[in-house]
Amino acid sequence: MVAAGGPTVVVSVHDVAPATTVQTERWLADLDSLGINASLLVIPGPWRGAELGDAPELAQQLAGRVDRGDEIVLHGWTHTAGPEGSRARRLVGRAVARGAAEFAALAPLQAADRLERGRAALAAAGLTAVGFTPPGWLASPGTVAALRTASFEYVTVHRGLFDLRTGRRFRAFALSHRPGGAGEGTGAALMRAWARRGAGRGALVRVALHPDDLSRPQLRDTTLWAIEHLLGAGARAVTYGQLAATVQ
Repeated sequence: MVAAGGPTVVVSVHDVAPATTVQTERWLADLDSLGINASLLVIPGPWRGAELGDAPELAQQLAGRVDRGDEIVLHGWTHTAGPEGSRARRLVGRAVARGAAEFAALAPLQAADRLERGRAALAAAGLTAVGFTPPGWLASPGTVAALRTASFEYVTVHRGLFDLRTGRRFRAFALSHRPGGAGEGTGAALMRAWARRGAGRGALVRVALHPDDLSRPQLRDTTLWAIEHLLGAGARAVTYGQLAATVQ
């Protein structure tokens, strides 16, 4: 468990999958140089031409990261939105998550099937996950119901972490980039501003690292600056699972 008090930072590495092994390794090398652990958001199903079961070397690497203190978090099954839900909900998912909002409109049984597949694939690779981060941070009410039924401990969304066991909420907006988008520069400025604000107020700050961010060196620099600024202000770096166990 983690005691409350002072700034806290959770760093999550998104879209961990065979197709992004090089990018994941680069982010992890950066975090290792800072001496912090991370929550690794794994896509175990078919995505960008491969799935976790096709990559035993990646599974072995992830098991090693867990031994070092990192955490595995289930990050969907295919990370791709389907035809489910209303047109309005699909449009929102497309705008917010760029077609990745897999769980934004699922009914409980649909969500349960994908969660079961994801957990089974992780188990086959020797990995476990008690937390869930839906792609694009968008989870339908049916998904939340399915997570509870499947005994997941927490789910993260854009606005924070929700403890499915106790109902506690940890409020903190997820800071991330949109490489190549019209708001790329604005987003980078906001990340710096929120890191300063969080460090000054002793707040919880979430920093999300995506593989595509590394296509823009300035975005990587901004992200590392934000993390280093928080650590320099005395922030405790914890995983999502450790945050959920925080004593208040």
